[in-house]
Amino acid sequence: MRVLLINPNRNFNKGNIWKLIKRSIMPMGLGYIAACLEKEQIEVKAMDLQAEVSSREELINTAKGFMPDYIGLTSTTTEIQSACDIAGLLKQSLPNAKTVMGGAHPTIMPEEVLRNEFVDYVVRGEGEKTFTELVLGKEDVSIKGLSYKDNGRIINNPTREPIDDIDSIPFPAYHLFPMKKYIPSLGNYKRLPAASLITTRGCPGRCTFCYRFFGKKIKTRSARNIADEMKLLKRNHGIREITFYDDTFTVYKENVKELCRILIEEKINITWSCMSRMDCVNKEVLELMKKAGCHQIGYGIESADEDILKRMQKFIPSQKVREVVDVTKKTGIDVRGMFMFGSPGETPQTLEKTLRFALELNLDIALFNITTPYPGTAMFKWAKDTGVLKTEDWSLYHAAYPVMNLAGLDTETLMSYYKKAYRRFYMRPSYLLRRFLKIRSREELKASASTFLKLTGFVK
Repeated sequence: MRVLLINPNRNFNKGNIWKLIKRSIMPMGLGYIAACLEKEQIEVKAMDLQAEVSSREELINTAKGFMPDYIGLTSTTTEIQSACDIAGLLKQSLPNAKTVMGGAHPTIMPEEVLRNEFVDYVVRGEGEKTFTELVLGKEDVSIKGLSYKDNGRIINNPTREPIDDIDSIPFPAYHLFPMKKYIPSLGNYKRLPAASLITTRGCPGRCTFCYRFFGKKIKTRSARNIADEMKLLKRNHGIREITFYDDTFTVYKENVKELCRILIEEKINITWSCMSRMDCVNKEVLELMKKAGCHQIGYGIESADEDILKRMQKFIPSQKVREVVDVTKKTGIDVRGMFMFGSPGETPQTLEKTLRFALELNLDIALFNITTPYPGTAMFKWAKDTGVLKTEDWSLYHAAYPVMNLAGLDTETLMSYYKKAYRRFYMRPSYLLRRFLKIRSREELKASASTFLKLTGFVK
């Protein structure tokens, strides 16, 4: 039995900041599934089309040379069109191979995905057990979390229970992926080579713009398990930097503190960054994180307007934001602030208010994205129910194009602020001087110069 796993390419349009500072990170979901399949003695090959560019001919020839029984594709809304195109391309060359889709978008919209003639199965939610049972030949009807076609009908089997003990999942099959080609987005790392890790599944937030892929319960890996994976990455792949992609890395503070103590005591010497919420950190944990190698934290600040934040169900007062940014910076950790332009209730006045707040906070890095109501979120339902949603062309759901018609804000003004924000934030002489004075290595200088040059071109 052979399985080919594919991470489809992303296509960013001109004018999208991510086209310039785009990251390339290992598809962790595919890595975990590959490890579970290999544990069952199943032969697996992985192709990451975001890290390694392949022509259509190369893709077909590689697939035909491997002759898989199953082809698995992961996809968010951003990549779904690319994933479907690849499924059609390979189905024509390998008609006997079963095509399986997984990831956020297929989980939310299995019927839409299965209406594609080239897709045979959809794995909903966590895919480790569901995909493995399918490949091992378990009867379709008895596999929880599986959606499939039966004589033209689409069948959605019962949802699979979440995996409670996520320490029990084997480490991702890193040996199948081009580890040396992965790189975090510009401005987010100190050293290379870098890798990405997930330590929790779930998030304490109830934000209307976010889809809770892992359900309501938050699960964490043990500190020992996380540290062992970091050591493996350093030993086997020469990794010097880790980006933690948990929605809220510090949700279990005691576990984070234990991880930090292990990293310090065992002198693992890996620099790292993470994302968190303003209401999930304190001075004690931040100081320990700094000692353990953390150099940057990304906080979702979203907006400076209280009404907009309340509508998002993410109301963290501006004073709290100021306090957390201040204490984080005082520990020596850089702050990356993330903002959303074009949320329900947005006006030109609230855009200006948010931009001024970003400047006032004196952040080290700021990211401004266009609010996008992704399928499965409360915001998407609201936008569709109220007639605000402009399109369901998923190729436009890339956080740099407004897909909602808001009463108080026209598209031209919103797009103008999108670029204006980057220009006003990054082109300040005081900011450029401060960033230059913080550079401590040739690698940091190279990354900073690259970021500045690309941003300069973007804001013109």
